[in-house]
Amino acid sequence: MAKNEEKLSLAVGLMSGTSCDGVDVTLIETDGEGQLRSLASAFRPYEPAEQTLLRRAMEDAQGMKNRTARPGCLIEAEALITRAHIEAVGRLMALDSARGLQPDVIGFHGQTVWHDPAAGITVQIGNGQALANACKMPVVHDFRAADVAAGGQGAPLVPIYHKALQASSVIPLQQPLAIINIGGVANITWIGKDGTLTAFDSGPGNALINDWVFKKDNLAMDEGGAIAASGSVDFLALITLMGNPYFRKAAPKSLDRNAFDIAPVESLSLENGAATLTAFTVETICLGLEHMEIQEGEAAKMVVVCGGGQHNDYMMAQLGEALDSPVMQADALGWNGDSMEAEAFGYLAVRSLRKLPLTFPRTTGVKAPLSGGVLSLPV
Repeated sequence: MAKNEEKLSLAVGLMSGTSCDGVDVTLIETDGEGQLRSLASAFRPYEPAEQTLLRRAMEDAQGMKNRTARPGCLIEAEALITRAHIEAVGRLMALDSARGLQPDVIGFHGQTVWHDPAAGITVQIGNGQALANACKMPVVHDFRAADVAAGGQGAPLVPIYHKALQASSVIPLQQPLAIINIGGVANITWIGKDGTLTAFDSGPGNALINDWVFKKDNLAMDEGGAIAASGSVDFLALITLMGNPYFRKAAPKSLDRNAFDIAPVESLSLENGAATLTAFTVETICLGLEHMEIQEGEAAKMVVVCGGGQHNDYMMAQLGEALDSPVMQADALGWNGDSMEAEAFGYLAVRSLRKLPLTFPRTTGVKAPLSGGVLSLPV
């Protein structure tokens, strides 16, 4: 075996985002640095009753001061998260593309239910030891805690993986490059001309839109942005939403999924509320990119969108109209835009095992590059 091949690990990555749609699971091969290859991916959706439980858990977790506490329904929700992730790994390893392979490690993010780095706390539920025991594999979990304990924001964590994707891309990608992940929250990774990483949460992603259509019409999401496309933006409500002081804070900065609410659009129709909340996501992404352009003295050469937001045709069209930089879906580059965060946590698990840094001063605000993650071995 060649020397560089000896360094490669097989890693399962898991991600359950704040949109609460399900568990993404992937299998990658990587050295935790510049070599990476995607091998397989699967999805374990949450049933409506499970989504309801997770929404309740996020409500019950608000204001938590002790990250090991499990108030309200969190014990039940943690059992669900653990079970769903065990099932997700089973689905992945049953695929023809994964059969016969033995992963070296699982990267398990868990489910964020409360994130308040200003108070020194971030809470992800899910039992890493139980996952290791059930899957009979080492599990790296609790990725964010060390960064927050060291004074960082604990988020975003995916930028170092974005940089690895950019570096290994078969399609040349000029820098500055902006990669926008639109999940429950939207975050921006900026790869500067010299390769310097800057990252921050720009504002809401899909969470408010999902909450709105669920409340008004019991829908899980605005599929393709069709509801928003049929409505009109209420600019008074949009101005109210944009007045949040978060948008005047300098990066690095991060958000809890419930940092914003739908109160300013409460009186609107389903369609106009969806249009206004979609505009809110678009405007705050544009504002974040504008801040980076001012800071760096140059606009992004390209904007790549990943996460669920890349499938919102209306949102993508609005971004394309608002930005001078070309906007494209991650999938168009051959990247796995839907499961990119899951891939990232497999990659981060390998980096954690090899004591490589996961977070950096310009991505989370931590004082120095920092490794992280807790290792649980199967028993």
